[in-house]
Amino acid sequence: MKNNRKLALQAWCEARIGMQPNGLESVSGDASFRRYFRAYQDHRSVIAVDAPPPQESLQPFMAIAKAYAAAGIQVPAVIDFDEEQGFMLLSDFGSTLLLAELTEANAPRYYQQALATLPQIMQVTATELGPLPRYDEALLRRELNLFYDWLVTVHLGLDLSPEQNQIWQNFAGQLIDNALEQPQVGVHRDYHARNLMVTSDSELGCIDFQDAVVGPITYDAVSLLRDCYVRWPETLVDELCHSFYQQLQQTELLAANVSWQQFQRWFDLMGLQRHSKAAGIFARLYHRDGKAGYLQDIPNTLNYMLSVSDKYPQFSDFHTLLADVVLPAWEQMQ
Repeated sequence: MKNNRKLALQAWCEARIGMQPNGLESVSGDASFRRYFRAYQDHRSVIAVDAPPPQESLQPFMAIAKAYAAAGIQVPAVIDFDEEQGFMLLSDFGSTLLLAELTEANAPRYYQQALATLPQIMQVTATELGPLPRYDEALLRRELNLFYDWLVTVHLGLDLSPEQNQIWQNFAGQLIDNALEQPQVGVHRDYHARNLMVTSDSELGCIDFQDAVVGPITYDAVSLLRDCYVRWPETLVDELCHSFYQQLQQTELLAANVSWQQFQRWFDLMGLQRHSKAAGIFARLYHRDGKAGYLQDIPNTLNYMLSVSDKYPQFSDFHTLLADVVLPAWEQMQ
């Protein structure tokens, strides 16, 4: 089926842009059903997207791309699309992911650049399709349940006791409350070093934003600074986070009466929510979709959860559950 779609995409590209006959070069897939290819037209390259309906829709991507571009955010331009077939052509930012460029020497500069884009993203709360979806309690709970359902139950095969289950429920409830009490802004929702491209002029281009929502003000910052795919010293994370906190207050996106301690707590607990969700998604990608590569990223998410939960006394029971039950079960499987 995938090969048939690739051939159909190639024929569509040839008809639309007179693509050279050397075919499509695979760029990447991602954690969804979308696939990306590079096609060549004369002396330029473009990105061909396969977003198979009904699993995927082109409309959110195109609407958010338009709204982000209007807000001054560097995003790919939509060159052409066929909604019925689920095909799209985008301008090409090149092949350099931010993740591949990061070193200890340049990380502060690149991260400051990435954080500087977030106030623009935060101000996009609607598109021509209407308001962005809310990151509400139901969505937060569904995401947190991914950890319990797919990592703990399916992948690790654990059957938690009623007491352990209550510890998980209490933990999840506090994370939901933390997310909902924050200022609600435009959220990219997957803002990290694999979704930022370093362009030919050393600027950062933003991709994979089709799931944008209105949600917690710390979400994108913690996605970036506590990235599931790369880990930096906490001193650097704290320094960048504090600088971002000051930036938000200067731009009046964050009220002056929000203390640094409050913001840091929001940030830490938001990270616990995101890493719980990510660990569950990585397990689901393996069991449901046959994508084993994401399993290697689970230890990083669990270690984040272990270190951050240790900072907050209210999570001591969960920290113990993670350290004494979940992590040993993970290590036994390796």
